[in-house]
Amino acid sequence: MKHRIQTKLALACALLIGTAGAAHAATLVTDWNDQALQAVRATRMAPPIFARANAIVNTAMYDAWAAYDNKANGTQLGGELRRPAAERTNANRRKAMSFAAYRALVELFPTRKAQFDAEMARLGYDPTDTTGNLATPQGVGNVAAAAVIQFRRNDGSNQLGNLNGGAPYSDYTGYVPVNSPTQIVDPTRWQPLSVPNGNGGFVTQGFLTPHWGNVAPFAMSGYNQFFVPPPAAKNSLEWWRQSVEVIGYSATLTDRTKAIAEWWADGPGSETPPGTWVLFAKQVSDRKHHTLAQDVKMHFAMTNAMFDAGIAVWGYKRQYDYARPITTIRYMFNNRPIVAWGGPGQGAKVILGQNWRPYQVLTFPTPPFAEHVSGHSTFSSSAAEVLKLFTGSDSFPNSAVVPAGFSAIEPGVPATDITLSWPTFSAAADEAGISRLYGGIHFRNGDLQGRKLGRKVGAQAYAQAMAYANGTAGN
Repeated sequence: MKHRIQTKLALACALLIGTAGAAHAATLVTDWNDQALQAVRATRMAPPIFARANAIVNTAMYDAWAAYDNKANGTQLGGELRRPAAERTNANRRKAMSFAAYRALVELFPTRKAQFDAEMARLGYDPTDTTGNLATPQGVGNVAAAAVIQFRRNDGSNQLGNLNGGAPYSDYTGYVPVNSPTQIVDPTRWQPLSVPNGNGGFVTQGFLTPHWGNVAPFAMSGYNQFFVPPPAAKNSLEWWRQSVEVIGYSATLTDRTKAIAEWWADGPGSETPPGTWVLFAKQVSDRKHHTLAQDVKMHFAMTNAMFDAGIAVWGYKRQYDYARPITTIRYMFNNRPIVAWGGPGQGAKVILGQNWRPYQVLTFPTPPFAEHVSGHSTFSSSAAEVLKLFTGSDSFPNSAVVPAGFSAIEPGVPATDITLSWPTFSAAADEAGISRLYGGIHFRNGDLQGRKLGRKVGAQAYAQAMAYANGTAGN
């Protein structure tokens, strides 16, 4: 896992292919997003929860920045924080935004306070200054963050665990799986797995945040604003076809498709799928030589698009409660021979269907939530849509090298360095989606419907963010 994270960090530092001129210094926005990425890796926060957290951080920064713009409105206080023209300096903007980011990060990642304190000290700011005096930039930042934080504490995420007297972000809707790890009542419904814990024991999966469709979105009217058709029904031709397709990918895995599956995996301990797109946004900032205003608006729009994407995805995951390929394939082909990947170093071989496994690490063979629709596809397509709209082009000439021996699944894979290249934002998002079929944890329909959903969510979030920035929303 450490090797994979270092490779993603190298991506963040690399210059884009075709970029002319010297590297552009990171803006304050990307600095604070780096702090969020370090925090999610350290705390192992789950994808939809991190999408929300990072949207809060970037919304707090945006709201603080808006106070020093002549027309932009904040999301919570509209134009109430607007400062006179004489105070609209970059120094004041940077200070207000830093205090806002700091307050939001401490709220969401309290165990990382020491690291956030150090970042404030590096910037020359005093994190103990809790003033609400709007004549000071730190006061603007503190007040802007407090308004966003207060709203989000009651947004249905159960951040504080107060909706059920339970753990933070825990389910309060009473979800109970139809199937158990040892008994399949309905092969089209999600099944919790009993998976190795890495210490010689096993742990039973629980559905991650089944309540997430209830979270108040940024721009959507609700998780189901954009209709997603239901997945294939039991015993339908498509039900069989989609499983055979996943088995086919498993049987024909190459070093390249294995590298794609693992590079995009973004499992526990990583920056998660939303975080990968924050890394891409950092590269966009570098290539375009973004100003502070451009960066705060781009990140505000993109992170809120991924936040809404997470709400939509998890709402449909709960609604359809659809089985993962590992459940369906083992059920369909129980005691029947199939040709599939046989495990590390074994290549394709004849195995019994009940022994089929995805191309994933043993301790995380399949994510602990339902299949339909794909989170990777929706997160990625929503972010790609925002970046395309914000930059005015889908062009994204970029690449990442997957080094030889990168795999944590199969030692020695790939045998040589493999370069993954994406000419456009859409191409990168599409590869993120198909990677889940290569890895054996999604069906094609879950991927394609996720891509469609993500583009719609992204376009709406972008329009809403720009309406705030242009002063036509938040009045």
